[in-house]
Amino acid sequence: MQGEVQPTDRVRLPKSLFGALLPGNRSAVRLAITVLDIGAGNVFKGPKLLQDNGSTVLNNRMVGLSVGQMHATGLSEPVEITFSHQRQPPNMILTCVFWNVVKGTPGDWDSQGCSTELRDERTVCRCDHLTFFALLLRPILDLATAQTLTRISQAGCGVSMIFLAFTIVFYVALRLSLQRFKSEDAPKIHMALSSSLFLLNLTFLISVGSSSQGPPSSCGVRAAIFHYFLLCVFTWMGLEAFHLYLLAIRVFNTYFGHYFLKLSLLGWGLPALVVIGVGSSNSYGVYTIRDQENRTSLELCWFQKEPALYATVHGYFLVSFLFGAVVLALVAWKIFTLSSVTAGKEQGQTWRSVFTVLGLSSLVGMTWGLAVLTPLGLSTIYIFALFNSLQGVFIFCWFIILYFPRQSTTAPSSGTARLGQAHSMSQE
Repeated sequence: MQGEVQPTDRVRLPKSLFGALLPGNRSAVRLAITVLDIGAGNVFKGPKLLQDNGSTVLNNRMVGLSVGQMHATGLSEPVEITFSHQRQPPNMILTCVFWNVVKGTPGDWDSQGCSTELRDERTVCRCDHLTFFALLLRPILDLATAQTLTRISQAGCGVSMIFLAFTIVFYVALRLSLQRFKSEDAPKIHMALSSSLFLLNLTFLISVGSSSQGPPSSCGVRAAIFHYFLLCVFTWMGLEAFHLYLLAIRVFNTYFGHYFLKLSLLGWGLPALVVIGVGSSNSYGVYTIRDQENRTSLELCWFQKEPALYATVHGYFLVSFLFGAVVLALVAWKIFTLSSVTAGKEQGQTWRSVFTVLGLSSLVGMTWGLAVLTPLGLSTIYIFALFNSLQGVFIFCWFIILYFPRQSTTAPSSGTARLGQAHSMSQE
């Protein structure tokens, strides 16, 4: 009614609908509005949610409308349903959908006959029939943007692989020619991280360059290999942070028998166990990203079950990243505290401290933390794709600065510029 305060969530039924339902002298008709929570179980999920990775029903809320016994379709005036919600990230799109039950099928979400009007904190759905309605929330990435990001990542990974190869060759040359690194664990850990990152970039280039079409088993194998090396990178970044913790924070009582062997078993073995577990649950398959018109922008051999993705990629990364961030913050605090004490004795000490922290951040994977900012907009996605794909270049620069032979053997008095070049904590 005019002047009535309108609730944030509401349904508007057109007058023409009741005109068709109330012929003759009838003055009343049964109206049913049903609000369902579909969070638990597999009811009202449908193939669309399973195929569109990242798609969900907003707030798990579904609204059903029925008037009398009439099967209302093809209405001249649309039914209007208003859903209230929080402001969504720019890389997500809301679409008005309804539950379409076709004879002989369990049903699925469809948007035919519905229009979507997006507002700041509400969405208005207008549909020409009565049934169950909901808002479908899904990630979007248009084809041009997906191709640009893919090219940036491919170029960055290619450059990163070249510099990682230089790093490995440089390490082997120094070890064979100058007999260095035989009793040092830090360079070995750097090499393990460089090797896993090199193999990750290689599998990424192969995965992006090859089609996801073909036998499901072939796509699953490629997804498992890529997942394995991704977890290896996350694990070795965490082990870099652990080694840094022993060097700079714990300092004393840091001897471990067969130290690097134990790290290697953890760095290469733990990801293998996780991948075997994920593979046994049949979680690998084709991962599809769509644009605003629901057209396919990118297909990869990756995860087809979101719980496994969240647990073994997002959760795994979060543990490694937070541990590395805490250790790096403690080390940076110690470095800059030492820098303030020796500031009057050495010129450029602050800049050396800054470069040391930046070098260490490349080892513990701080560039991966930019992934947290990607929901803010497309610009942060480009920044993440660029900087993260160049991690191998940053590691190469850090390795050269630390270990390139110098004529002068005098080390900086503060020790902050060569923090990563500590001697072995074990005797092999």
